[in-house]
Amino acid sequence: MVSRSEARAHSPLGNHLLAALPAADLMRLLPDMEFVALSLGEVLYESGTQLHHVYFPVSGVVSLLILMEDGGTAEIAVVGNDGCVGIALLLGGQTTLDRAVVQIAGYSYRLPAERLLHEFKRAKAVQLLLLRYVQALMTQTAQTAVCNRHHTVEQQLCRWLLLTLDRVRSSDVVMTQELISNMLGVRRSGITQAARNLQQAGLISYERGHITVVDRAKLEAHACECYAVVKRETDRLLPVTLE
Repeated sequence: MVSRSEARAHSPLGNHLLAALPAADLMRLLPDMEFVALSLGEVLYESGTQLHHVYFPVSGVVSLLILMEDGGTAEIAVVGNDGCVGIALLLGGQTTLDRAVVQIAGYSYRLPAERLLHEFKRAKAVQLLLLRYVQALMTQTAQTAVCNRHHTVEQQLCRWLLLTLDRVRSSDVVMTQELISNMLGVRRSGITQAARNLQQAGLISYERGHITVVDRAKLEAHACECYAVVKRETDRLLPVTLE
């Protein structure tokens, strides 16, 4: 149960997509929005299941994962206060192949899927904004695939850290090496060595699942081009004020 004080502390405007909507469009959606807590490890939807709700996080981070037949997973994108979870329903399908799991606990506004679809078809501003977000998310997914194929585990870890930190507006992430290895689809030993290298280089501090970025500028310089590509495209497309 989410307390009233917690709800008051998290305005819908804390989500960049909701904040970018014209006031009239946002006001039509608000009565049907429910403020909910996102618990660590919570599955918002499973692969292949029908999407009944979409989520607009105001804090926390949700990981979109592909699940393999052998039980392995690989992250294809992260969503935080920059976007929306469940956006695939706008493309005409009621299901999606990915699984949405809360990676960092937080809070979100939840909206029935049919309500968003109604506004998507009705309001040009809503449609334009969400389609821009779909394009930004597709860029992140495509660049993640390229990064996983062509770059080192150390570079992948840098990209993952930077994308995650952008969505929590902090320099700290609480995440075990085992969870990170599951997100990136690599062996835990590879994450251990990559984290050790970054710590020795003075880029991060890591202790008992708590990662602190010590030098953000150097971490960005150390990362491959994938982070910069995703950030540049996201900044180009969003946020957009649509009046």
